[in-house]
Amino acid sequence: MHDEFKTLKKFDAGKGREGFLYSLPILEEEGIGKISRLPISIRIVLESVLRNCDGKKVRRKDVETLANWSAKSPANEEIPFVVARIVLQDFTGVPLVVDLAAMRSAVQRLGGDPKIIEPLVPVDLVVDHSVQVDFFGSARALQLNLDMEFKRNRERYQFLKWGQQAFKTFQLIPPGIGIVHQVNLEYLAKGVLFSQPSTLNSQLYFPDTLVGTDSHTTMINGLGVVGWGVGGIEAEAGMLGQPVYFLTPEVVGVYMSGQLCEGVTATDLVLHITQLLRAQKVVGKFVEFYGEGAASLPVPDRATIGNMSPEYGATMGYFPVDQESVDYLRATGRSDEQYRAFENYFRAQKMFGMPLKGEIDYSADIDLDLAEVQPSVAGPKRPQDRISLPELGKTFRELLEKPVRDGGYGKKHVDLGEKHLVELNGSAPRNGEMASTDKKEDQGINPGDELNKIEMVANRPTPDTGKEIEAESSEVFAHGHSRIGHGSVLIAAITSCTNTSNPSVMIAAGLLAKKAVERGLRVDPAVKTSLAPGSRVVSDYLDKTGLQKYLDQLGFNLVGYGCTTCIGNSGPLHPKIEKAIHEFDLVAASVLSGNRNFEARVHQNIKANFLMSPPLVVALALAGRVDIDLSREPLGKDKHGKETFLRDLWPNLNEIKKTMQSALRPQTFRKLYRDFADQNPKWNEIPSSTGDIYQWDQKSDYIHEPPFFQNFSMEPGHIEEIRGARALGIFGDSVTTDHISPAGAVKATSPAGQYLVSRGIEHADFNSYGSRRGNDLVMTRGTFANVRIKNLMVPGTEGGVTKFWGAHAPSCAVEGASPSSDGEEMSIFDAAMKYAETKTPLIIFAGHEYGAGSSRDWAAKGTRLLGVKAVVAASFERIHRSNLVGMGVLPLQLPDGITAQSLGLDGSEIFSITGLSNKIKPGKNVTLEILGKNGQKRSVPVKLRIDTPIEIDYYRHGGILQFVLRQLLARNK
Repeated sequence: MHDEFKTLKKFDAGKGREGFLYSLPILEEEGIGKISRLPISIRIVLESVLRNCDGKKVRRKDVETLANWSAKSPANEEIPFVVARIVLQDFTGVPLVVDLAAMRSAVQRLGGDPKIIEPLVPVDLVVDHSVQVDFFGSARALQLNLDMEFKRNRERYQFLKWGQQAFKTFQLIPPGIGIVHQVNLEYLAKGVLFSQPSTLNSQLYFPDTLVGTDSHTTMINGLGVVGWGVGGIEAEAGMLGQPVYFLTPEVVGVYMSGQLCEGVTATDLVLHITQLLRAQKVVGKFVEFYGEGAASLPVPDRATIGNMSPEYGATMGYFPVDQESVDYLRATGRSDEQYRAFENYFRAQKMFGMPLKGEIDYSADIDLDLAEVQPSVAGPKRPQDRISLPELGKTFRELLEKPVRDGGYGKKHVDLGEKHLVELNGSAPRNGEMASTDKKEDQGINPGDELNKIEMVANRPTPDTGKEIEAESSEVFAHGHSRIGHGSVLIAAITSCTNTSNPSVMIAAGLLAKKAVERGLRVDPAVKTSLAPGSRVVSDYLDKTGLQKYLDQLGFNLVGYGCTTCIGNSGPLHPKIEKAIHEFDLVAASVLSGNRNFEARVHQNIKANFLMSPPLVVALALAGRVDIDLSREPLGKDKHGKETFLRDLWPNLNEIKKTMQSALRPQTFRKLYRDFADQNPKWNEIPSSTGDIYQWDQKSDYIHEPPFFQNFSMEPGHIEEIRGARALGIFGDSVTTDHISPAGAVKATSPAGQYLVSRGIEHADFNSYGSRRGNDLVMTRGTFANVRIKNLMVPGTEGGVTKFWGAHAPSCAVEGASPSSDGEEMSIFDAAMKYAETKTPLIIFAGHEYGAGSSRDWAAKGTRLLGVKAVVAASFERIHRSNLVGMGVLPLQLPDGITAQSLGLDGSEIFSITGLSNKIKPGKNVTLEILGKNGQKRSVPVKLRIDTPIEIDYYRHGGILQFVLRQLLARNK
């Protein structure tokens, strides 16, 4: 216990209980800052700094600096934020546990006690990213996809089970329960937590705070919980006792007024906000929503907005705690003690209630009238590119012909009426019937998998009767024929934590499906439809309201509880559809209720991807194309041949509210969020090893001991200048972590694919990059391997290719040797390995927003393992910049207006970075020296994007994990 400022105080915790808290009002009474004017999010961080002020990790100065936060000019100081807990998902959690296991192995090799590597805060890992949509359009799709998931991921799950028994503070929620962020919102989050210090006779209460290894951790901000996404590298340090360090942020206040209009959804609102705030350049800032409009939004709507903060670039999109927050805890089955303590704590801290205009000081103020929000979609390549719904068709047609260099598809003189016949099944089995094993072309099939002995076809019942389709009823549909072209919708997915946490939009989708079925509308068999809710609660209320059966009849059958299409786990398309896409070079479309639509993320062969609300996903699936104006053009014809428009199907707010009231019950949450292992027999069948040390299996292609701690010594290295470096890649703007380290399918001809083949693995068993993040040998080969990434060193190409310009010893640049004039085209991985033979350091060049998207630590780990010493970019996204430093890779920022293109770089040059030493300071300039092949030398000042003093230490130690490991070993000698 620490009480440097004498702020420890008793309060009424509710239900007759007395508790203690560190009082922020008392801190203000002592004359330390105008705390009552601070943004609520800053106050919650301040409480953590105050409570953990021990004079070592957290100093008195840290409390005083943050308490005196200046809205217009925040102090350029780092904040040591000690979080209360950490959440993980399996794509990011498996490599994190691999690193912890590798650290234990390193400690054992050094003669220490491996158990010093132990999480010091509670850690929850939710297995939610491994399910893929292989089977769909059938009542058995859920079970078959789950069977396939366990077959593919058995090794990973065995490893996670080892971690569960090896680490005391590690809780694991098995597959089939839900998406991590919705499980966090509905179950894990408590709003306020408590401990029992030995020096107090009552419990000490404090706000629920966290970081998570997924950028969409911010969904929890909708409940008033401070938390954000970090890379697994930072999360590991936090687990092992390190504070999460970040620079004192600016806080942008968004004042919400008015209310949403009829026909406008929470998804429309969040797409509006994403476009608005991305334009306001809120990267690295806190955003806090307040005002009467914010107070009118229920917690699921707030969570939808918080969840998209990575898309608008903010660290958080935070909503203060008010009565809506308390009511949500009650409605989702939390105990009386829990929600009363939550309310009483925030009242005692004078942080309860939605602030009104003028009550709080913000760094910048933005006004948003909710009544101005219109129905929208976003895409086809970025979440911030909002399109008003009536403009969708016009925008798509323009992009189709727009040059590729300007973000278009470069198709000239396109006839959108031209369609290509694709024969899918050739006949129409009964709905849900299993096709014979010789039909490898059936939808939802991944040829070669053992489970294809019972293959699922995607025919649907006639919507008006629910009876099986008769072959003669409609030749186009019943015989599985379809015509596809540019703009055809080939994937329609109700997916992701953003929207499937929100009953209003999910029920709206069900109501729209009901009206469509009753009119006799149906979905073309070429459209791969799926429903992947964030939790089983969604299935419960869709079943109770009778809406699931209508979604089923349109093909939106339940396929799994997990992050599917949004993360790239969309599964295969029909082989004949893929053949047509390639043969005619089609710009086909996906429509999804997810939060991300970066190139090649959803599916490698779908080039146009549009984000939208769940009811619009159903509507566009019915329309079958995106070159449409839904305000004027019909979705299709009903069973009487009459044109049906979106307005005919769209449910009104009263319908949605009436349906919701009958659906949600607290006891449902209590029932579904308990005894997870008992509810998942397949999980119980998974065996695992035991013991404190993981026994690495060299035969495993999922789990491999990473090289980060090999030849580990207690002495950190020295910061030295980088000389004689080569460019491995030169990229443009908006290169995402998906581009750097893809999560989806592994291409057979890629270095990673060739490696898996060399290990005797069939293409059908490749699984995804995300599932193999526990194996550095696969992931390093997959770095910069996205099929859509464009390396400007090799103009006109896509994919992970570069030019190898010949290796030079680092001294060559100093001695004045000219670069070679040749350049051999090869994969980025192969070039990196050839450079490694002569110890040639490598550099990546990039444009603005480098590293946008997921908090994917393998984007930094893979960069490091390729031999990249520095990334020089016009600007960085927050998490990836931090991850680069955490892996010992130097992030450098070019001056405004200067790019690799304006410098005329083509990759043939030799580079040096001078001015680096152990004495470097955060944010200072160093020098990029360029030696051209004509012998010309140039120098450019670049900003050192090591932003905080602690990051200097991380970089000098070769990374944050090496730093923490040396600290732990020194402490436990």
